[in-house]
Amino acid sequence: TKKHDSSQWENHDSKIFVGNLDLLFDLKPVFIPLYSAVASVACSGNLLLLFLTWHNKKRHNTTNFLIGNLALVDLLMCVFCVPLTASYAFDRRGWVFGPHLCLFVTVMQSAAVYAACLSLMAIAVDRYVVVAYPIRRRAGGQFCWGLVVAIWLSSLALSAPTALHTVHLDLRAAGLHMAVCEEFWDGQERGRLIYSCFILLFSYFVPLAAVSVSYCAISYQLRQRTASGLTACQELRSAGAAWSRRRRKTFCLLLVSVLCFAFSWLPLQLVNLIRDLDTDFSILGKDYINIVQVSAHLLAMSSACYNPFIYASFHQKILTYLCGRLIFRNRKARK
Repeated sequence: TKKHDSSQWENHDSKIFVGNLDLLFDLKPVFIPLYSAVASVACSGNLLLLFLTWHNKKRHNTTNFLIGNLALVDLLMCVFCVPLTASYAFDRRGWVFGPHLCLFVTVMQSAAVYAACLSLMAIAVDRYVVVAYPIRRRAGGQFCWGLVVAIWLSSLALSAPTALHTVHLDLRAAGLHMAVCEEFWDGQERGRLIYSCFILLFSYFVPLAAVSVSYCAISYQLRQRTASGLTACQELRSAGAAWSRRRRKTFCLLLVSVLCFAFSWLPLQLVNLIRDLDTDFSILGKDYINIVQVSAHLLAMSSACYNPFIYASFHQKILTYLCGRLIFRNRKARK
């Protein structure tokens, strides 16, 4: 991470340690259990989802690879970002984990947002391909692994501005017994604002647009087949019938997942954007900005909890498989 003179700390535009910190620390007994609950539920749920996705080889297709990647994104975020960021917010010493973890956690949180967005977009495209080209052979494991790697590489590339501006700063030289891990955009306020707007648009509007376009494209494709008489083909008739039966469930699943992700991250992205614009805290009061920031971050982290419940509730096969595994293990244990 970059080196900054701690004597210039007061001139930097940090996103924490402003306003009334005592009020934030007074609420530590409220926030810490909530962070712990989010981490516990998300870790156990996503580990289970990963196990069910990869253990059942019959379900190894592009969509399930991408669902597994979503679970991996959420798991990594809960293991690294949730506990360390919560500790940072409520420890009077600030960031105590050193410069390397400072950079890693900050970039991981940014990359996780992009990886989740790209995975949701890829699922929407895959749903279109399955219906539009039912005769085409499904992509193999090599393609799926390549797609997941491409998503992560793209996510890390999109997180480059965050990596370049993340700084670990020890403030002992300035007379403060603490260290900070923050983004500093010295003299680049316009660039920071543009990047904040990009993150907001990418994490909110792009996944919703991808799902909407995919749904419209599939509907149009099926109407075209019916109008041109192409449904005489048995495979196309079967694809159309299957789409008619499953379209509500499939796109409800995808839409609910996108909406949960978008609305979970929207408050934090808006708070960050407002703070970039409102440097004198006329919109967000200085006394309450830390509580608003931490609350928005907690809501964003809670997005990692939802997908296991969403996919389990929409996929009866997952519930049946899980119940079967549990019953089998219980019987085996009794013997």
